[in-house]
Amino acid sequence: MEGWKMQSALGVLYPPQCVSCDAPTDANFALCGQCWRETPFVEGLVCDLCGDPLPGEDDGTPAHCDACLAANRPWQQGRAAMVYDGNARRLVLALKHGDRPELARAAAPWLVRSAIPLTCPDTLIVPMPIHWTRLLRRRYNQSAELARFLARALNIKHIPDALQRTKRTRPHDGMDIDARFANMQGAIGPHPKRGGSLAGRKVLLLDDVMTSGASFDAATRACFAAGADHVNVLTLARVTRGA
Repeated sequence: MEGWKMQSALGVLYPPQCVSCDAPTDANFALCGQCWRETPFVEGLVCDLCGDPLPGEDDGTPAHCDACLAANRPWQQGRAAMVYDGNARRLVLALKHGDRPELARAAAPWLVRSAIPLTCPDTLIVPMPIHWTRLLRRRYNQSAELARFLARALNIKHIPDALQRTKRTRPHDGMDIDARFANMQGAIGPHPKRGGSLAGRKVLLLDDVMTSGASFDAATRACFAAGADHVNVLTLARVTRGA
């Protein structure tokens, strides 16, 4: 009873607000109706390897986008929760650069729907690592925060440090696809102590944004180098050619 009274008092003092615009909402860590409508969640037919929305109807047959057909992806399946545009872009940038790690909690339900086809009870969720210099400046790894809340929502295990960024790569902004892949060569490897936990396991790699897939490519190969049996990938937002 005392706990209920405390929650009621907090609800009066700090009523729920939209995580995007601070408008009143019915629940904490949620979007208001307007922001929900302005957020391009991925629906319908998608590329089975990267989650990019595709034209046509989803009849259950796996389809692939041109980029994935040309890239020879090393992972098995991939999905995205949102298109990196509009309010989705604003939310990702706030999570990544705006010192708002609490947005990872809000994003967990959005990721769940996309994650379900890629996971089973013994799947390990592994976040994309960032270099220690960026971690020092940012104070948290946004992908690790996403992994923590998604693992809690799905009730499966996550390993936040199974992989490590072994070199500080240049930002990919302005690079073409070949340059992005070259930039990621040798950039990610299994953690010397924690990487062994991936041996023989099904892995779901998680990141905040996918553009070319170069980071996922490097991370997937690092998972297989650590002995992973199967790797799928999931991103909060997918950069598309139309975005």
